[in-house]
Amino acid sequence: MADKKTSETAPEAAVEETKAESTTEAATETTTETVSDLADLKDIAGDAPAADAAEIAQNPAAPLREQELDQYGRAYATGRRKDAVARVWLKPGKGEITINGRSQDVYFARPTLRLIINQPFAITDRVGQYDIVATVRGGGLSGQAGAVKHGISQALTKYEPTLRATVKAAGFLTRDSRVVERKKYGRAKARRSFQFSKR
Repeated sequence: MADKKTSETAPEAAVEETKAESTTEAATETTTETVSDLADLKDIAGDAPAADAAEIAQNPAAPLREQELDQYGRAYATGRRKDAVARVWLKPGKGEITINGRSQDVYFARPTLRLIINQPFAITDRVGQYDIVATVRGGGLSGQAGAVKHGISQALTKYEPTLRATVKAAGFLTRDSRVVERKKYGRAKARRSFQFSKR
């Protein structure tokens, strides 16, 4: 009986030993396959299918965003600066800019304000290619010009998503968060103290 038990356990022990050996061999194979150096990464990246590489080569600068247009083929965006809020519609045209129903030359009489509005077109080489219709509320002329500029930049990137990198690099897509500081009690303005009287 004892001989039978030992003879039955001997093959089981041999099977267990071979299993243990195979697992250790597999473990060593996986460690050799892991990337241990950046040079190995180049070899692994070379295993990518050629079809994927060809597709990437054909579309190197595919825009990540899609064109956003309304039912009339216009791009809409909202621009903000200080207390001013501008609603801007952009469509292909001759370069006419209408603000609150008036031409930009009439509404923004100062040349510096008109220069601010046209900055997004100048940086993207699109001067005279788009018509703008904008309505602006709140703030003064300087804030309104900044709001229209912000709105034009946003609308331009919605109409031509490929221009987004250029406009963003210039900082035109970022809303300028600087606003007037609130007045404090005990002071004449936000920081200005009342005139000091010794007697």
